[in-house]
Amino acid sequence: MTSDLSEVTIVQLQDDMAAGARTAVSIAEGYLAAIAAMDGDLRSVIEDNPDALAIADQMDRERASGHLRGPLHGIPILIKDNIDTDDRMQTTAGSLALLGSRPAGDATVAASLRQAGAVILAKANLSEWANWRSTSSNSGWSARGGQCWNPYALDRSPGGSSSGSGAAVSANLAAVALGTETDGSIVNPSTMCGIAGIKPTVGLSSRAGVIPISHTQDTVGPMARSVADAAAVLGALTAADARDPATGVPQRKVQADYRQFLDADGLRGARIGAARKGLSGADAAIDRVFEEAIAAIRDAGAEVIDPADIPTIEDDRMRACERVVMMTEFKHDIAAYLATRVVVDAEMPQPRTLADLIQFNLDHAEQEMALFGQEQFEIAQESGPLDGEEYLQALATGQRLAGREGLDAVLDAYNLDALIAPSGGPPPLIDPQFGDTFRGGSAKCAAVAGYPLVSVPAGFVAVAEETGAAVDLPIGLTFMGRAWSEPALIRLAYAFERVTQARRPPPLFSPAV
Repeated sequence: MTSDLSEVTIVQLQDDMAAGARTAVSIAEGYLAAIAAMDGDLRSVIEDNPDALAIADQMDRERASGHLRGPLHGIPILIKDNIDTDDRMQTTAGSLALLGSRPAGDATVAASLRQAGAVILAKANLSEWANWRSTSSNSGWSARGGQCWNPYALDRSPGGSSSGSGAAVSANLAAVALGTETDGSIVNPSTMCGIAGIKPTVGLSSRAGVIPISHTQDTVGPMARSVADAAAVLGALTAADARDPATGVPQRKVQADYRQFLDADGLRGARIGAARKGLSGADAAIDRVFEEAIAAIRDAGAEVIDPADIPTIEDDRMRACERVVMMTEFKHDIAAYLATRVVVDAEMPQPRTLADLIQFNLDHAEQEMALFGQEQFEIAQESGPLDGEEYLQALATGQRLAGREGLDAVLDAYNLDALIAPSGGPPPLIDPQFGDTFRGGSAKCAAVAGYPLVSVPAGFVAVAEETGAAVDLPIGLTFMGRAWSEPALIRLAYAFERVTQARRPPPLFSPAV
């Protein structure tokens, strides 16, 4: 791998380009060379952008003429393969079903990145259909991209569903990446791959042109090796969009540049709640990392209220309501999305409904369902209408339990700036027979409420491999807050990152010393 790109930050890349030590073309070439040399083992990238170097050259020419678009000018970015791009790359959510059609245009977030001067480098592999096809799937597997692996141990899960985004950034195959989250799909691979991830409030970033699951929970956010880099990307994603009504709600609070909230002393005087019930206590090694994180936060000048539990965290009604909502919305949202696709190969089936996707998978079961089925698709197909009583009641109840009676209740009760909890357990072994076996997770309440999360590396746990050897695997810490509280969460997570410096590059993808 090109050693001088290892762990490099956006600020360093910009400083080097300003000094003439690098160009956008040389940076893109370096990452593309790293992908070509290293990604055969990782399978994090599903397709390179054949226009990446031409875009980079355009950014170099603009720089030479004195025109700089902002902090992302000339910066390569990897985007998940469920985000539409109007270029020579495919957008498929990892499924073979979409190879015969293409998007009608860029997703709004992709267009925003281009406008900001970013170089869309490649499409990232993912859990097929953002992990919404089966109840026994393998995170990081797609029929189109194969199995993405964890860069810390190539027999372990990268998490999902933004698997390739997390794995590639951690392995230094890209500067930064975009992921999407409905319930854990940014936070989970961020903790599993030892990077920072920001899951924004629903409505902060547009979902127009993003292959959907749920219009009340889907969101698009950055994944990076540092909170600072993630914050730099987040500011480019905040454009209001007539194609996505969630970006037009009156309570929406966004910033053009989230870097202004990067404060190394940002924990001093903060009130942080340690959310324990239902989120910790099941694993001694994870708990050790959590206790060390709490101690570091206290030492940095914050007051930690411990415990500060989410009252509804173990209420099964919240999970049941979420399932009804996601099943119902997916059936309708995916049909609306498929209707926007443009046919490019009349000889290939062109799915327009969920029923069409189900039939495609049956017709191509050898490629699509060799490892797991499509139970979620089949259940969603039987769901009711968006104006049905079951759906509307589930939506209202779930959001009340997760928001007003959940996160808002504990944040208000203790006058907290944020809650913290372990982002999840260490990456498990990939099990093709039984699928994912993740332990823990911090995303549920924020997912159902539509609230933001920031996950940041917190430490490592030693896990025994089948050979008897031990491997160090990453654990993240999640900062949770109210709707539109990204500035506070970024400030706190950045300060924690600076104090702990817990990020370690994966040894398998680090240059030889």
